[in-house]
Amino acid sequence: MLFRTDPSSPVPLGEQIAASVRAALAEGALTAGERLPAARTLADSLDVNVHTVLRGYQRLRDEGLIELRRGRGAVVVEMEGARFRAGLLTRVAELASEARRLGVTEEELLGLVRLALGNSSPSLEA
Repeated sequence: MLFRTDPSSPVPLGEQIAASVRAALAEGALTAGERLPAARTLADSLDVNVHTVLRGYQRLRDEGLIELRRGRGAVVVEMEGARFRAGLLTRVAELASEARRLGVTEEELLGLVRLALGNSSPSLEA
């Protein structure tokens, strides 16, 4: 498994790690029951702090993609639609990153998402 980070990216390193795992799930490189690298091992290989890796893992846990178990580490959960969700999360993270790069505010982006979902009209100024 190859996880990458880009220190020059405005995206926090923990989020980059989470995005790498999401991408591996979406591509089928990770499957239910597989263990992710130990946080310390991954931190050493990426030359980042172990807490950075743990933040990424905790985010994935909060999204329901992995379980964190003492003594067992991070394990990919069995979940119907996990590949679809992982792919969707990857695309949303990419969209948010691009929006930040273009100077789109969080409010504007959320308005666009609501518009796309048909929930309301955005309040954007041209």
